Amino acid sequence: MSFSKLGKFKLLSKSALLGGVALAVVSCSEAQDVADADVKDNANVQMASGHSATTIEQNVDPITTAAVDVPQADGDVDMDEVLKPSNLKEMELGDAAAPVTIVEYMSMTCPHCKSFHENTFGEIKKNYIETGKVRFIVREFPFDPAAAATIMLARCAPEGQFFPLIDLFFKQQSSWARSQDVRGELEKLTKLAGFTQEEFNACLTNQQLLDDVTEVRNRGANDYGVQSTPTFIVNGKRYSGDMSVDTMSALIDSLL
Repeated sequence: MSFSKLGKFKLLSKSALLGGVALAVVSCSEAQDVADADVKDNANVQMASGHSATTIEQNVDPITTAAVDVPQADGDVDMDEVLKPSNLKEMELGDAAAPVTIVEYMSMTCPHCKSFHENTFGEIKKNYIETGKVRFIVREFPFDPAAAATIMLARCAPEGQFFPLIDLFFKQQSSWARSQDVRGELEKLTKLAGFTQEEFNACLTNQQLLDDVTEVRNRGANDYGVQSTPTFIVNGKRYSGDMSVDTMSALIDSLL
């Protein structure tokens, strides 16, 4: 789905966020053409191809793992502009003075984002974030109302629960994102993080929070060229698509 089709989040009503309607699960890249259809009749998620590095064939011992190319950047971005604050608190891990800063734009209904956070992020956190080499920032880029509602709930989580709740939402993505009762499924999951019914309802009807999430998404698209998820801005370079541990490690190592 193209970003140009996503400008109506700010007009969502309380009933749209809390109602018992099915919410769309859409592609996480503008490169995939998504046909217009009724949400209830469109249960298939069309997945765009992610950016991945190429394995280099080398004359090495058979037990040696092949080297991995540093991925090609999509373009240059002014990192000082990227790091200017918004109305929302920056959700980040790592040392603010780390030599490498990674900003990830993600959508909670995106299968590629789920893949990155389940298969890559843990190793990057252990090897680079926790060792002071990388500052990692997560920013919202919702492609549909379900993704917007989910990231809002993560924002409303108790202190220190944002990243654990993100992990939980991704692990359970197939159950809530495809459900005919997205609200009900999300309500069950947030109870595990300690949400009361009142807190859950208040979060999803917080128009200011929705507007702020939309502004982060708009700024990413209009100012930094983000059009698909996940997109990573790394020390002033933009990279689109899921990355393996080896690919992201090669990129980070090239900057250290």
